[in-house]
Amino acid sequence: MKVENLSTVLDVAAGELRAVDGVSFELRKGECFALVGESGCGKTMTALSLTRLLPEAARIASGRVELDGTDLLGLPEAAMRAVRGRRVAMIFQEPSTALNPVLTVGRQIEEVIERHVGKKDVREKAIELLRAVGIPDPEHRIDQYPFELSGGQKQRVMIAAALAVEPEVLIADEPTTALDVTIQAQILDLLAMLQAERGMALLLISHDLGIVAKMAQRVAVMYAGEIVEVAERDAFFRAPQHPYSRKLFEALPSPGLRSGTLAVIPGQVPSLATRFAGCRFADRCDQVFDRCRVEAPQLAQYAGGLVRCHLREKGEAPPRSGAEKGMAVEGRKNEAAATLLQVHDLKVHFPIRKGVLKRTVGYVKAVDGVSFELKAGRTLALVGESGSGKTTTGKAILRLIEATTGQVRYEGKDVFSSNGREMRALRKSMQIIFQDPYASLNPRLRVTEILLEGMRSLGVGQDDRARMARVGTLLAEVGLPPDSLARYPHEFSGGQRQRIAIARALAVEPRLIVCDEPTSALDVSVQAQILNLLRSLQKNRGLAYLFITHNIGVVDFLAHDVAVLLQGRIVESGPVDQVLRSPQHPYTRELLSAVPMID
Repeated sequence: MKVENLSTVLDVAAGELRAVDGVSFELRKGECFALVGESGCGKTMTALSLTRLLPEAARIASGRVELDGTDLLGLPEAAMRAVRGRRVAMIFQEPSTALNPVLTVGRQIEEVIERHVGKKDVREKAIELLRAVGIPDPEHRIDQYPFELSGGQKQRVMIAAALAVEPEVLIADEPTTALDVTIQAQILDLLAMLQAERGMALLLISHDLGIVAKMAQRVAVMYAGEIVEVAERDAFFRAPQHPYSRKLFEALPSPGLRSGTLAVIPGQVPSLATRFAGCRFADRCDQVFDRCRVEAPQLAQYAGGLVRCHLREKGEAPPRSGAEKGMAVEGRKNEAAATLLQVHDLKVHFPIRKGVLKRTVGYVKAVDGVSFELKAGRTLALVGESGSGKTTTGKAILRLIEATTGQVRYEGKDVFSSNGREMRALRKSMQIIFQDPYASLNPRLRVTEILLEGMRSLGVGQDDRARMARVGTLLAEVGLPPDSLARYPHEFSGGQRQRIAIARALAVEPRLIVCDEPTSALDVSVQAQILNLLRSLQKNRGLAYLFITHNIGVVDFLAHDVAVLLQGRIVESGPVDQVLRSPQHPYTRELLSAVPMID
């Protein structure tokens, strides 16, 4: 596939928004070509343009997309339908929304086969595809609906449908976002194996540099609608040339950076409705000079590839250092802090009911005997795969779901035996940041109302005037501008919404916060901002965090202690340096070995 000067425009109220602006690249047979960058840079819009699956407000303004010499942009829609799925297939970012909820997963795969091959033996072929992508018991699973499958299984179904008729080009848009490291490793190994067997070209869209290092042969970095760097994988990871590429590396959490703050990229991706006079990265670049603001740089050749930067005209950038910003590695200190939370033999069992009378025939043991302690001012990370009981543990501690048995004590007080009035008082001290801020923030309330709601409910502050003063302080503390107060959640980026969720949790002055995957599916730059914020708040307020995550890099950077959950039980726990450097349990070793590394 050859893409030349592709430009895609969205017609919005403010005018034309150039989501893709003059993008060119080649995709070779049997190659994995990775497209990386922050949200809003135009990666997904590029992929949708290649397949002509654009939203209604979008249109392709110019360019060519050639597949073996045929310009896909010039084909009528009837001919394009024969190309989609048969020659070019796509794995969408969110399988929960991409799969039809009212059709069985088998039927959705069979549709693709019937469309391009024929109706003979479609069920057998669909079962074989499910088996090939690692779905257990495919004869049974083929008749299930998407909601009956886990996130990893739904992603595998998406891959099976995309590969149903052996396409020449596969576009994978964030195929492992928010998946556990073990499931992620299985999906990536599966894609690599199928690519090698079939010789297909793979366009991988990702913001995870570890995945890119594992999968790609060539890498392109996209920023504000245009490609700013293209290089062979080894050259890119050894010495990224564009300042934006280097900042993406600096923002990654790692043991070498945990003694201070992560480097963040100031500001945000600029609006693509802007008419740029100079370099699009100029306002966020710490190496900017006068020429950058008045003259747009062109893609220029260097020894390892192409780069769009005036600085590189003077020579190549030096190799990337292992620990940016000179932050030395420090061990975690075991401060003599008071024990804030004690959890003993916590169990949460959900009944399985069958039959007309819905009799209980068994139990799902989501949490099965979890015990740990958490001291003030410290972070305990709960890690494990989806379904291991991490989120259920956090919600049970806060009594957002009722535990079956066990004991939870907060500052010596039994949480489970507290009555309604006592529990309301405890909720001022114990809060939660949910995984998805878009789902957990009320879309009908402005930010002011979201922050005031909890304070009014729990009696924080003397009156609304005092509460409003506190709201202003909270916004500054989480790094949001004052004009955010009058806006609704949908008007913010993912990182900004997560900051609002953090501000809401802090509004009632808690001492313990359960953080449920607060950086899941965020770009590395936004993730760095959130992690720096959480660490700063912990230092200034003495907060304790129960940090639920599957991101081992985040654990290494933020946590003091770690507990590994497997099927509702803690199989290994201890100081983070001890568990991550010298894991004793086979499951812990499996989790750590599945983490994709950038080196």
